[in-house]
Formats: sequence, structure tokens, C-alpha cells
Amino acid sequence: MKRTRAPSMYRIFGKALTVGVVSTLASLLISFVFVPMMGGKVAGAGLVMTIVCPFAISIPASIAHFYQAEKLRSANVALARAKDELAEAYAHLQRQAQRDALTGVLNRATFMAELERRSREGMHGGLLFLDLDHFKSVNDRFGHAMGDEALRVVGTLLAELAGPDDLVGRLGGEEFAIFLHEASAERMLDHSQTIRETVAAVALRAPTGMPVALGISIGAFHCAPRFDPVEALAASDRNLYRAKSSGRNTVVA
Repeated sequence: MKRTRAPSMYRIFGKALTVGVVSTLASLLISFVFVPMMGGKVAGAGLVMTIVCPFAISIPASIAHFYQAEKLRSANVALARAKDELAEAYAHLQRQAQRDALTGVLNRATFMAELERRSREGMHGGLLFLDLDHFKSVNDRFGHAMGDEALRVVGTLLAELAGPDDLVGRLGGEEFAIFLHEASAERMLDHSQTIRETVAAVALRAPTGMPVALGISIGAFHCAPRFDPVEALAASDRNLYRAKSSGRNTVVA
């Protein structure tokens, strides 16, 4: 957070001097108008007092006033900036709380909450349940760091392939889920095949230089308006099981 800027004394003295000049001119004007009307004469000590008194009174008082006003203005600016920074930090924390730390896609709780919301709002679309093939062997052969890198790469690809209104989440382990917003059954299948081909084409290498082959199995289920999110996910999970049983690296709808 930036520190509050100290009030500019040059600006304060300038304002105070202006007030002093105006006060003196007003004092002279009043003296030269009213003193003669009362039979007096503005001269000598009276003239000096007419000039000196406004300066002696108004300038110190004005400096104190403008200094406090400037401090208050600076404090308000700093407070507004701090409020904006706090709001930005809170929004950032909210986004972090909704995301899977490793892959950057939605975490399971947020994905299911969004799926429930879209169901309540009468939306339809394609629900994909995805699972990386032979992921345990990647961890066993190349280490968990390589497994994490594979998950991160796949999560990034899924997010890049998704549309602006689609949902992409990591359900846990090597399992991901995607909701294709308002997608037809045809688009659902086309998108599934695109994902499968893109993941299979990933050129991932271990630190030793050995290639790490990736594949993904996908169970797809087309959701009608007002679908049951739990039942829809269970249906896509059953199709994923069929994809795994039929040889992996395939799509079953």
C-alpha cells in the first residue's frame, strides 16, 4: 500500500497568501468606505493597522486551515486507494478459492455449484467426464512431479479448448469434468474428439528426455433443461467406465 503523500507546503502558503491579500483588500475597501462616512480619515497608524491586521490574522489561520484540509484530502485519497486494493485482493482470494491450485481450472465444489446453478436456470448442454489413461504408470515411471506436470498441461489444454461460457473443473486426482454450455449432442461429441486428439498429441518429456505418452478417456452425456446434476454426472461416469473398458483413449456417449 502506498504511503499518504505529505501536504505541499508551497501550495498551502500560496493559498494562505491569497487569502491574506484578499483580506487586506477587503479591509482597505471597508476602511476607505466607512471611516470617511463617520468623519474619520484613513491614514497613519490606522492605515498601517488596516493593512497589517488582516495579514497577521488571516495568514496563520489560513495556513492551519489549509494544512488540515490538505491532510484530510490526502487521507481520503489513501483510504479510497486502500479500499480499492482491498476489494481487488478479496476478489483475487475468491478466485483462488474457486480454483484447483495445480491445474487452474475450477475445483470440484465450485464446478458442482455452477452445474447446479445452470440446472436451476433451465440450461442444457453436454457433460463430459474425463480421466487420464494409465496415470498411475506415469507417476510410477517418471515420478509425481512429472505426474503433476501432466495434470497441469491437460488442465491448461481443457481450459483453452473450452468456450467462454463452458465450465472446466478438476474433480480429483486425474479426473476432470466439462460442461459445454447450450451445446448440441453433435458439438458435444466433436468437442470430445478434439480433446482426445489434442491430449494424445501432447509432446511431454521427462527430465531424462524420454517421451511421456498421454491419453484420455471420455464419458459424455447430453443434459436436457432442468437436468439433475448428480444423475447427469453419474451417467457420464458410467460412459467413462465403458470407455475405459473398451480400450481407453476413446469417447463413449
